[in-house]
Amino acid sequence: MPLNNERPTSTSRSEDQGSDAESSLASDLDCSRDSFNSDGSSKHCTPSSSPPRTLPRDEVMEAGRDLFNLKLVHEIVVGDVRAELSQGSQNSLWNIVRQNLYKAFWDKLESELNEDPPEYQHAIKLVEDIREILLLFLNPGANRMRTQIMEVLDMDLIRQQAENDALDIQGLASYIISTMGKLCAPVRDEEIRKLRESTDNTVTLLKEIFRVLDLMKVDNVNSTIEILRPLLQRNGVEYQRQLFQTILDDLPTALNRTTAWIQSALEELLLASVPPEKPDDAGKGQPPLPGPIQILNAACLRFLTWDFSKTLVPETWVMDEYRLEEIQQQLRQWETVNEVLLIVHSKIGGPIRGASSLSDRLKRMISVLLEGMHKPDSNLEETLEGVSAQVCSELNKSLKERSCPALTPDQQATLTGQICSISQKENPIRTLVEDRVQQYFRLLLSDPKNQTKLEEVSASLTAIKPELVAIGKTFISLINYNRAVYGPFYMDIIRKLLFGSSPPTPIPQQQQAPN
Repeated sequence: MPLNNERPTSTSRSEDQGSDAESSLASDLDCSRDSFNSDGSSKHCTPSSSPPRTLPRDEVMEAGRDLFNLKLVHEIVVGDVRAELSQGSQNSLWNIVRQNLYKAFWDKLESELNEDPPEYQHAIKLVEDIREILLLFLNPGANRMRTQIMEVLDMDLIRQQAENDALDIQGLASYIISTMGKLCAPVRDEEIRKLRESTDNTVTLLKEIFRVLDLMKVDNVNSTIEILRPLLQRNGVEYQRQLFQTILDDLPTALNRTTAWIQSALEELLLASVPPEKPDDAGKGQPPLPGPIQILNAACLRFLTWDFSKTLVPETWVMDEYRLEEIQQQLRQWETVNEVLLIVHSKIGGPIRGASSLSDRLKRMISVLLEGMHKPDSNLEETLEGVSAQVCSELNKSLKERSCPALTPDQQATLTGQICSISQKENPIRTLVEDRVQQYFRLLLSDPKNQTKLEEVSASLTAIKPELVAIGKTFISLINYNRAVYGPFYMDIIRKLLFGSSPPTPIPQQQQAPN
């Protein structure tokens, strides 16, 4: 843990990370069928996998550690991971037992110190624990402070003082608090000040010291994360790839779902490339095979409509599953906002045309009312009924301000019915918006380096353009980094699918598995 004059500053994720990932992606995936030799072998270096075998327990444990390290590194690089002091559920059995044990310990300590003469057995053990914690906070070169701590908190001397009833617990506590003030992060200065000014009894003061030490431990972990983050951002792609290869060596089935995910996208592209059969088409060659990037784009686009409750994500996306699900939920919410606004403007028309302030109010209101629409216990049609009632109320208020007639009961009923109908997947307005959104993301994936593509939003999506652009940035950044890490594995899978024993053939429409 740095001293006060060495306090680290927070390091945010660099914008350059996206470009680094894109560069790595280009080197890993910038190929087509020409990138493979005529015999089907890849010209690029591809990851290796071992044949299935029975793993001994120690190798399973090692694979588990590798997976944990992979997740930890990924969260530090991609996310905003921070350690927090976990309190757990107040009503959990574990928390109840822990609290009872703590209470018993501190009660025992208090009774010992109140004896005549005082008994210092538990107090000495606490001081020894505090000393070890303080030593953990020191930097490797802090020899002077290390020596001072060892001299002041000399346990042999403290035990001798206790035996002769000459132990100054308050004096030791004062030194400990002073040392904590030199080692803590700035955010804990107020806590240290309270400890210095405390007039509580010895037991309460020691309890508070341990509470603040726990906070300092968390600060120490977060400081280490901030120090490691720039290094991992520079080397995280290669490191994560190596870790995953280690896992793959021990668990050869670790890419089964990833293979199925890519194969499904490939079959979809092959099926779409087959034109309707005509009598004069006999003898014509097969349509050209899609390229690797085209296949991966189609596969990644599936995440926007992925059923996370029923289908497991590919192994290479497990660590970002909650991010993908969050993107999908945000996207569906804003799609629904856009659908409601389209219906309102289409139905009401002239009286509210050009009323940008009204559109902004409706947009904010609808988005708030739709929060939580993705939850399993949420009923979208009932939610939309509530949205309709608020929309009609807001419209009538705005029409009154414009000296326009309010909506008639029939108009309100029609508007409510149209808004509620977007809960049905086949609703034409919903279908239109979802198709436009799919086109937008397909365009982004086709050229992720072109930032102008982010602003190329269909006119029918103008109302949610800022939100769509923000979601698009997040999605593309996630895709780029994932491909930078796992690009070689994807290439190996695609090579085997395209140039294995035989190229995959499109499956008939009626036999396709549901998305």
